[in-house]
Formats: sequence, C-alpha cells, structure tokens
Amino acid sequence: MLFYILLFLGIVSLWWHWRARDRTKVTNLTGKYIFITGCDTGFGNMAAKVFDKKGFRVFASCLTETGAKELKAVTSKQLQTVLLDVRDSDSVKKVAAWVKAEVQSEGLWGLVNNAGIMGLSAPTDWLDIEHFREPIEVNLIGLINVTINMLPLIKKAKGRIVNVSSVGGRIAFSGGGYFPSKFGVEGFNDSLRRDMKAFGVKVCCIQPGLFKTALSNPGKIMKEKEVIWNNLPPDIKKQYGEEYFQKDAAKKQKLSKICLNKDISPVVQCMEHALTSLHPHAHYVVGQDAKLFWNLLSRMPAVIQDFLLLWNRVELAVSHAK
Repeated sequence: MLFYILLFLGIVSLWWHWRARDRTKVTNLTGKYIFITGCDTGFGNMAAKVFDKKGFRVFASCLTETGAKELKAVTSKQLQTVLLDVRDSDSVKKVAAWVKAEVQSEGLWGLVNNAGIMGLSAPTDWLDIEHFREPIEVNLIGLINVTINMLPLIKKAKGRIVNVSSVGGRIAFSGGGYFPSKFGVEGFNDSLRRDMKAFGVKVCCIQPGLFKTALSNPGKIMKEKEVIWNNLPPDIKKQYGEEYFQKDAAKKQKLSKICLNKDISPVVQCMEHALTSLHPHAHYVVGQDAKLFWNLLSRMPAVIQDFLLLWNRVELAVSHAK
C-alpha cells in the first residue's frame, strides 16, 4: 500500500514540477522584435494585435494593401506593416534586408510563419498539377524561404521560430495540395529544430484543428469544388455518380458544424507561449477536434484511419457496379 501511495505522490510531484516549469517566462521581452507573416486576417491578424499590446515591436507582413491599412489603423505606432507575397523570392529577400536594417545588432527575437492557403480540397483524380502547386508554394516553399532569409537574424538574438502547420500535417483526410504542404512543414520544422539547438534557437510547431478563419471557410471551399465538379469529364462524373457532389457537400457541412472551433484565440495563445516561455513545447495541438479526434486518429494503425475516414464518405457509383 505504501508503494502505491509513494508512486501516486511521485506522479503528482512530477506533474506539478512540469506545470511550474511550463509557466516560467523569459524576462526582458518588452521591445523585442518579432516578424509575423499572413497578417491580413485570421491567426496572424490577431497575433499582430495581441503582441503589439504586449510591448513587442511587431513587423506584420500582409498580402494586400487593404489588410495592411486596416491592421495599422487599430494598432500602435510601434507596429510596422510590410507587403509580402511569400511566393516571391525577390520580395522575401528585400523584406529580410529591411528587417535587418531595422533590428541592427539586436537581431530578431521571433519569427511566426503563419501565412497559408487551403487550396482546392477534392479527390485527386479531379485535379491537375496546378491545384497542388499553389498551396505547396505558399505553405511550404514560402515558409522555408522566409525562414532561410530571416535565420541569421534569429540566430543573432538566440530567438524563436514558430511554424503554423495543421493537424493536416499529421493525417490527410482529403485530396489536394494542402495536406502534402503541411506534411512538408512538419518535416522541415523537425529538422530545423534539431539544426538550431546548438545555436540556442528554439523551433516550435503549432498544429491547429479546424478553426473559423477565411482559410477554412466551408462555403468558399465547396464553391471552388463545385466549379471543378462542373468541368469534370463525363466519364469521371459517371464513376462518382451524378448525385455525388450534393451528398458530399451535405456531409462536409455536417462535419464542419461538429469540428469547427469558432474562437481562434487559443492558437494565438500557443504562439505567445512559444515566444515567451523559457521552455516552449516542440508541438502545440490546438482545438477540441484536434485534441479529441485528429491527433488520436493520426497515431492509430492505417487500417483504423482508413475505416473511420472512409466511413464518412459518400459511396461512389463505381462501387455499385462491382
């Protein structure tokens, strides 16, 4: 009996120590420089506002002039916006040179790689290579390019790199370029984390579930998918069945209502912990759907993953022909 009491006390002690360690913050962060991509809307937009209020000197990159103007109107004079398309290598180099001139010898404390797009989500045989290319160019190649160009400044400050991936980087539940891009982000993040340990740079990965942002707008996704469906060759439509699109849209809408996280602030809270904690996590799984379903499913055998994911899909007309 004494053994079990001591074991229980030991577990509680370890848990308490871990919790106390997790809450330890880096001191003297006020005025530190951080660079955030994708600040027009969503996670990046909220993060820029939150970190600006907390005293960081924020460089917020936006894709559009409208996004930059709207963000600047609601933040302090200390926050600076810059236009950046992460697909444009010359633009990335110019922005990195501008940041270098701004931070000078202090370096860059934080880089938050948040910019991303969903791209078309549809069965693979509906798509061509261009449907894959854009999300991979933005979500993966763009992220790597920004990181490489900012890395000397991060190393100088012994700072932090925060890469926004997705539970879609752990398990692919639809066709299209989004999931390959996020699997790539996970691989790049892990190798970068190990490469940077010797330099005192900490690298973290955030894996959100399905959150209510412009990127994951279910209505927009289904409209894009409908355009592809309407232009499919007759033989492909015949294989799927004429009612496939309507039935699939109904199922996706139902799943979205179950999984969608409406409050995006937990993602920004993870960004904050990654930038300010003395002991940041290597991975942050965010969202009830991610924690309770997708993360667990990603660790299961492929046969269970396939069964559960295919169970929710519309049966194809070709299946009835067998």
